[in-house]
Amino acid sequence: MKNNIEINQSEFLGKRVLVTGGTKGAGKAIAERLAAGGATVVTTARTASEEQQENIHFIKADISTRAGIDEVINQVLSRFNGVDILINNAGGSSAPNGGFAALDDQHWDDAINTNLLASVRLDRGLLPVMLTQGSGVIIHISSIQRSLPLYDSTLPYAAAKAALTNYSKSLSNEVSPKGVRVLTVSPGFIKTEAAETFIKNIAKSSGKSYREGLQSLMDSLGGIPMGRPAMPQEVAELVAFLSSDRAKYLSGTEFVIDGGTIPTV
Repeated sequence: MKNNIEINQSEFLGKRVLVTGGTKGAGKAIAERLAAGGATVVTTARTASEEQQENIHFIKADISTRAGIDEVINQVLSRFNGVDILINNAGGSSAPNGGFAALDDQHWDDAINTNLLASVRLDRGLLPVMLTQGSGVIIHISSIQRSLPLYDSTLPYAAAKAALTNYSKSLSNEVSPKGVRVLTVSPGFIKTEAAETFIKNIAKSSGKSYREGLQSLMDSLGGIPMGRPAMPQEVAELVAFLSSDRAKYLSGTEFVIDGGTIPTV
């Protein structure tokens, strides 16, 4: 999908931004959108992007570990003296299918470290600069699975994202009076490279077409009224708005971007 939105190339001029998991999928789109708006953007991931991200700094680190978190915090503070906007986007699940019985402690530890504690630890390391300057934005990328869990395949992920959403609200209550806005963005199904591969595998294993594989995946979520998954750029545009001064009265709120997938109010 082509993005025809006109970008203000100076909207984030002078802003220092960190996007975790910023080399693929929605994280990559977020990093590129904020950079296009004039921000100094830093991304972190286990591996660099296959394509050179122009004007975006990269820190190689595994933020599911304490050592990886320390590496990112130390580099961000020493090279950029902190950040003005922190996008905690990194997340995912590597747990096997099969429900609760297929999961051991390591599966749960991995999910919680990646999807919850990485954000908590980065916030703890980078919030003091924001509080000292009396301004800043933190956005936690959660998931609609926090309220629409898929117990057979992503139980630990869904539980960790539910905790992240709760933590984000609690943090906003503490730091909003001190000038730091904290928000949550909860996407549904996003058409990323990983999702594309997953759809193709579904189609191949079941002898279906790509379109039929996509439809079966959407059906597993209960259907998407918009009839398609979100594009990474659409998530990025929401994050850009929330990060900007246009949203300066928004804090402590969750924004769901799922094409209507969640069937309840």
